[in-house]
Amino acid sequence: MTALSQDICLRTEQEKQTCIWWPMWQKDVAEYCKACDRCQKANKSTGKRLGNMIKSQEPSRPWEIVHMYWETGLPPGGNRSYNPCLVIVNRFSKTPIFLPCHKDDTAMDTALPIWDRVISWTGIFTNIISDRYPKFTSALWTNLHQLF
Repeated sequence: MTALSQDICLRTEQEKQTCIWWPMWQKDVAEYCKACDRCQKANKSTGKRLGNMIKSQEPSRPWEIVHMYWETGLPPGGNRSYNPCLVIVNRFSKTPIFLPCHKDDTAMDTALPIWDRVISWTGIFTNIISDRYPKFTSALWTNLHQLF
């Protein structure tokens, strides 16, 4: 427990000591304090360590750096029942490109429409910033370079 969470727990015990009593009340108050959301956020040992924020470089030309994210929760559309939409945004000019896709698409399933509909028009990117986990982004890069 950190000093902040210990202080909150002690103050809670002191407040309860003057107005209520039951057998084993101190144990119950301690358990309550351990479950407290505020105490858990203040306690570094229980929280997940956050990574360092890395500032990405500014692009010097269009389509050098792109942001990719999946817009999910859309109703199925088209004759192939696409449900999410892959949004690729040029970081230089903020120009978006929207590609329909399926929720369970693999990195290769994603790389093919990017290759056919985006890279053929814009050229290869040097950096992709994505909302997917790094393993997916790495596999996407590998598949794009295999197509190249």
